[in-house]
This record gives sequence, C-alpha cells and structure tokens, in this order.
Amino acid sequence: MSILSRLSTFPGLLLMGLAALLAQAETPRSAPAAPPALTAQDAQAWLDGLLSYGIPSADVAAAVVTVVKDGRILVSRGYGSADLASGKPVDPATTLFRPGSVSKLLTWTAVMQLVEQGKLDLDKDVNTYLDYRIPDREGRPVTLRNLMTHTAGFEECIRGLIIPDQTDFTSNGATLKRWVPERVYAPGKVPAYSNYGASLAGYLVERVSGMPFEAYVEKHIFRPLGMEHSTFVQPLPDRLKGHMATTYELASAPPKYFELISMAPAGSLSASADDMGRFMIAHLNEGQFNDTRILGPATVRMMHEFELACTPGAHPMALGFYRQDRNGQTIIAHGGDTMFFHSELILLPRQKVGLYLSIDGVGQDRTAYRLRQAIEDGFLDRYFPMAPAPAPQALPTAREHGALVAGNYWCSRNPKSSFLYALRFLGMQDFSQDAQGDLVWKDLLTGRPRHFREVAPFVWQDLQGQDRLIFAVEDGKVQHMAIEPYSPIMVFFPATAWQAFLGSKGVLAFTLVVLLAALVLWPLAALVRWRCRKPSGLSPRAQAWYRASRIAALTNLGCAGGFAYWLQSMGEHHLAFADALQWLFQILGLVSVAGAVAAIGNAVLAWKEPSGWWRKINSAALAAACVLASLLALGLHLLKPGLNY
Repeated sequence: MSILSRLSTFPGLLLMGLAALLAQAETPRSAPAAPPALTAQDAQAWLDGLLSYGIPSADVAAAVVTVVKDGRILVSRGYGSADLASGKPVDPATTLFRPGSVSKLLTWTAVMQLVEQGKLDLDKDVNTYLDYRIPDREGRPVTLRNLMTHTAGFEECIRGLIIPDQTDFTSNGATLKRWVPERVYAPGKVPAYSNYGASLAGYLVERVSGMPFEAYVEKHIFRPLGMEHSTFVQPLPDRLKGHMATTYELASAPPKYFELISMAPAGSLSASADDMGRFMIAHLNEGQFNDTRILGPATVRMMHEFELACTPGAHPMALGFYRQDRNGQTIIAHGGDTMFFHSELILLPRQKVGLYLSIDGVGQDRTAYRLRQAIEDGFLDRYFPMAPAPAPQALPTAREHGALVAGNYWCSRNPKSSFLYALRFLGMQDFSQDAQGDLVWKDLLTGRPRHFREVAPFVWQDLQGQDRLIFAVEDGKVQHMAIEPYSPIMVFFPATAWQAFLGSKGVLAFTLVVLLAALVLWPLAALVRWRCRKPSGLSPRAQAWYRASRIAALTNLGCAGGFAYWLQSMGEHHLAFADALQWLFQILGLVSVAGAVAAIGNAVLAWKEPSGWWRKINSAALAAACVLASLLALGLHLLKPGLNY
C-alpha cells in the first residue's frame, strides 16, 4: 500500500534489454528523430522483448500489462506463470492480480457517482453521513474533498492493514471504528497519504447507498463495464477463486498467502488486466464504455482537472488521481502495493491513452519496483518522448540557497500518537550540498545518490531526469519541501535539532555498542576474577549499583531488540503484532528508563570511591548510553501506552 519503502538497487546481472531501460531513469534521455507510433503490433513487440527477460531476471512470478487507446484495448498481455507449480499461464482476460491502492480509483469513482446524485457533498462535514464521529482539527471538520486529496490531516494508521489469517479479519466499518487516528494537520493544508481516509470514503458509500461497499461497486461499476473478473470481496467468491494468480514473494521461493485488506476500499481489489482496461477506457472517454456510462462528462472532468498544490509550483493532486506530468504530457495516475503485488495505472487524457501494469512478486533485492518503473518510463519515453534539454545552469543563488535548505527532513505521512512515531526518524531523508553547490539526495526507491541543480529560486532540477525538489521558504526559513513525483500525496518537513538527534544513526550506534559491550564484559570480568582469585574490590553498596547498571543494560537491549523484532515481523504479518508482547516491550522500556538512574549511580560511586581508570571510564560510558537510550525511548514515543498504531 505504500509507495515510500526504501528499496535496494537492481541486480547487476539483468540482461541488456532490461538494463538499458533501467538506465534511462538515471541518465539523460534522448528523443528519437521519429518515435514509433503507438500501435498494437509495436507495443506488443516492445513489451514482449522487455518482459520476457525482465520477469525471470527479477525473480518475480508474473506480470500483466494493458494498454488502451482511443476507446479500445490496444494490447493486453500476461507474462510468467499464474501458478509456478502447475505452469498455468497468465491470461490477461481472466487471471486476477491484486492492484493494491489502485483500488482507490474505483472507490473515488463510486464516491463521485453519489456526488452526481446529490447523495454526497464533497465539501460537507463527513460526520453528516457517519454513525461515529471524526473530531475536528483547529475547529474544522473533514470533508470528502479532503479525503480525495489526502489532506484530511490524519496520522498514518497501519495496524492490521494487511493480514494473512482470516480469523483476525474484520469488516471495514469495524476497523474504522476501532480507532480514529489523530488528526495532526489542519484540513486542506498538508498532503499525507491515508489509507484510513480512503476507507472512510468507502464507508460513506456504504452508509449513503444502503449497500455493502463491495456490493455497491459490483452493481454500479463492475457490471456496467463488463468487469466480470473483478471483485472487492475477501476471501474471493467461489466463481473467481480458480482465476487468482498464486501469490509469491520470489519466483524461486514457495508461494505466499492471499492477503486480506481490512480497510477494503483502500486496496482489496482483485481484478484481471482486461477489466482494468475497461475501467481506464471509461475514465478516458468521459465516463463511458461502449454504450454504458458510469459517470457524467462534467464529473470526470472535475476528477481529472481539479488541482490542489500544497506546494506552489509542484505537481498537484486531482480528485483521487495524482498528477504525474512527464515528457510534456499531462498525466494522472495511481500506484498500488500490497506485500507481494506491485501495480501502476497511468492515464494520458489528452492522448486518450492509458497504461496498467501489475507484478506478482517482490523479486530479489525488491526488483519489482525497478521493473515497474522501467515499464512506465520506457512506455512514455518510447511513445511520447521529449527532446533532450541541455544540463540546467545553476542560479547565482545556488550556494546560498543550498546551504539554507540542506539538512534532514521527515515525511508528512507518519504515525504520531503511537510508538511507531519512531519510523519518522528511521526514515529521515538527508540532503547535502556538493562542491558545485548542487543538492545531493539518496533516492527513496533506488538508494542511489541523485544530484539536483537550482533552476529557479528554491527549485532544484534533477540533473539526470525530470524530477524536482521544491522548497517552500518563508522569512528565510524552510517550511516544507516537495519531492516530485511524490508531491501530490506527501511533503517533507525540516528536522529540528532535537529531531535530528533522535534520528542520528551515530547516537543509536554508540548507545547500542556501549550497552552490548557492558553486557558482554560483565560475565567475562567475573570469570577472570574467579580464575585469578581476585575480588572485585567494590564496597557492598558499589557492588549493588554495579549489578543494577548491568541489568539496566540488559533491559535496554531487550527493549531495542523487541522493537527491532517487531519491525521485522511487520514485514510478514503486515503490521499485526501480539498485544501481550507489545505491552511487554513497553514495560521493558519503562524499566530501562529507571535503569538510567542505576547507571548514573554506579558512575558516581566509581568516581567517588577508589577504583581504577577502566572502571571510571566504562561506568561513565554506560551511564551516558543508558541516558541516551532513555532519551531515545521517550523522544521516539516507544513508551507511549496503547495498542493502536
């Protein structure tokens, strides 16, 4: 569901055709003198050449790609195997993939159908339609327009978003009512992508229509468009179970489970590629597919052409779609990720062209993300190329402005009220300035350094692409930054000194190394004294404080290890964790804070009483590490009570 996972680079052994396309994301692109026409024959040949190598090289199981143009499906292709054990081929007409958050586009379409009918109002308080209450923020309520532009101000909410076991599965309504995430931003001001917000919109559809959300979409979108191999129902209905592509993480590994999305309107769709082609055609044709209309032309234009740019000059958010303009083309799009499926849908409304793709598998070193980008970039560069531009010239202000904006930044899409607040700092982004005055940043997806040059006041252009960094600056201070292409759904805030401390890898490394050393040396020192028949020389009081300080080190490491284990377990059980263990780690955290007192007491006695230099130094280092651990635990909200996150 998320598009901000830090991903590894593509393996070096990809075959030449795929490697060349991937290189386009990092080198200046040149437009051919006469780009090929977008025909069924050319698109099919290009896709076959790319994916026949890309699927096995990336170690993913399968992929589907559908291209639509001028009201018809131009090409729809399946690659790899729908089931590796049996060798069942992918059929783009019938094989179901999980497009993740691309599902939201159907949710927004359902919302706009009811807006057309006057049953929902984009600018009315959503509490008007609800049977529970969403609290105001700064005296202002949430509206549907806020939900559709991801500006309702909700903190990130991820507990149980994707679950493997049906026994833990709850309905969308029950999930929403269990816990309302804190509203951390004023409505309409800060983009912060929210699965909760999209699911809330789906619940409004249910409340107003009087039908379960899944049934509403079936009746008012799937049937009119002839999408016979699509459903939001979980687990799959019997008629579709045999059409589902087996879920894989790696093609070289055993299959995984069918993912259950508790917030169904945000990402539970299962659909064939051909069905997604029909949906794209309807949006590109002002709401009509063949003789069937699902939205009025004015409503479709409202969705596609609305613009909310929380950072002036950056790509705006449309109603439900993000703007992703590239190569001089107006593009509206939406990406989608479950744990194992990775998808993208892009529309070029002026060209009447759409592209949908979905990949079954994560791939070695998470190569599915790079493969997805290669397909999208390659398609646009092949059929809608842009003439190469000379390297931008830096402004005279580049060094001065670069020095002002360089530093650490954290993302607006983050938890705040729970212990997962720590993720804000684990994922902090660093921007530095090189000798030429350009900004340097390690890309969110590839992890590779990218260089940006100031081309307008506080606007930096990627030297090897079309993306930009845009800083909102007031009175000489950075308010926030937008990174294209992420600008429609999230921004980044400069870290304060305290936040930079909390996110410092050096502070964390020092703390963990000292705690671990103290714990390891404790029994070793005792063993040496025993073998040498040499007493510790500590007074009974000092001995007690010494032991207490080592127990504090053990408790701190237990708390850190528990949190690390929790983060690792999220990957498999997607954000579901045993309540009892969660409480245990929080209790350990409280004990570890108290342990800082023991470490300080031990250090004080080591310096007051006669002792060697080694005891004085290591006791002071341990006290410092325990104090730092306590500050980190408190500052990162690791000790905040509660089971919701």
